[in-house]
Amino acid sequence: MSNRKHNFCAGPCTLPIGVLEEMRDEFLDYHGAGLSLIEMSHRAAEYDAVHQEARRLALEVFGAPEDFDVLFIQGGAILQFGMVAMNLLGPGRCAGYVNTGAWAKGAIADARHYGEIYTAWDGAADGYARTPDDSEIEVRDGTRYLHVTSNETIGGIRFPEFPVVDVPLVADVSSEMMARRIPWERFDLVYGGVQKNLGPAGMAMVFIRKSVATPANESIARYLRYDVHLDKESLFNTPPMFTIAMVGKVLKWMKARGGLDVIEREAAEKAAILYRRIDESEGFYSCPVDSASRSHMNVVFRLADEALERRFLAGAESADLLNLKGHRSVGGCRASIYNAMPRDGVEALADFMHRFRTGHR
Repeated sequence: MSNRKHNFCAGPCTLPIGVLEEMRDEFLDYHGAGLSLIEMSHRAAEYDAVHQEARRLALEVFGAPEDFDVLFIQGGAILQFGMVAMNLLGPGRCAGYVNTGAWAKGAIADARHYGEIYTAWDGAADGYARTPDDSEIEVRDGTRYLHVTSNETIGGIRFPEFPVVDVPLVADVSSEMMARRIPWERFDLVYGGVQKNLGPAGMAMVFIRKSVATPANESIARYLRYDVHLDKESLFNTPPMFTIAMVGKVLKWMKARGGLDVIEREAAEKAAILYRRIDESEGFYSCPVDSASRSHMNVVFRLADEALERRFLAGAESADLLNLKGHRSVGGCRASIYNAMPRDGVEALADFMHRFRTGHR
């Protein structure tokens, strides 16, 4: 598309052109069926093939071992904030949470309704500008799991390496879903919303060790039980069929590109382009994040004052560089460069940053 603009939105995300075109061509008449896929019964053979392929590809592309399965659950990652504690915490058990910022706080607040939750590390003293070393994380006796937010979308920080602790890990990887490898042996559960890297909004993917799927407390509604979704292969109720179909197509696109190794390398390279532009600007642009904890997905930066930031954002939009305004809770600027953001889009932003700085010295 000659008029395609570069979308740096934190979510919903940019999606691959080829995937969008393929879905467009299938939308009215799915493979000669005479109707759209999303008008069919979710029990239809056509949809079942799409559903099962998406499940298979999710496990394959993410490299999940055989003792894990994947669940497609409506509600996004925020619903998982509560579901994790509902299912994994039982009487007399507690869970530690690493507080790295806005989304970790949300997970902590919701989990507290369903069990004893404590903060194993708190980044408040450092302004949530970094993630902790393993030695800083305090895990109490009797801890069922340690929860981490692998990448804070708002704050622009990430764990460069996942913690090594003596209890299983649970991670919200929403902003990094399918953008980095997971050391699965450390985890019982990995979850995230798909709208950052994989498809339209409206669904979370939950990768769960099968042996922990049965809830410690079975007195919860059926839809909120992981074992129910596992038993029904995410077909307990009518699933978000369009989102699942799109995720399946993006997963095929990822696999064709070389899989997670290529995606992870490209993410680091794209982020480096922008951080290099920030660091070489002699203070014109500044990144509030400790260099070791800088996100590869959400590059946050500031200019000298809000008036200059407004001029920057207006100029960027005129140059077809969209959705660069930082989250309303922190302000500034933010470039979200998810898996389908092409390198030339990142380079276009870096070039604009250079031109803007040159014109405003």
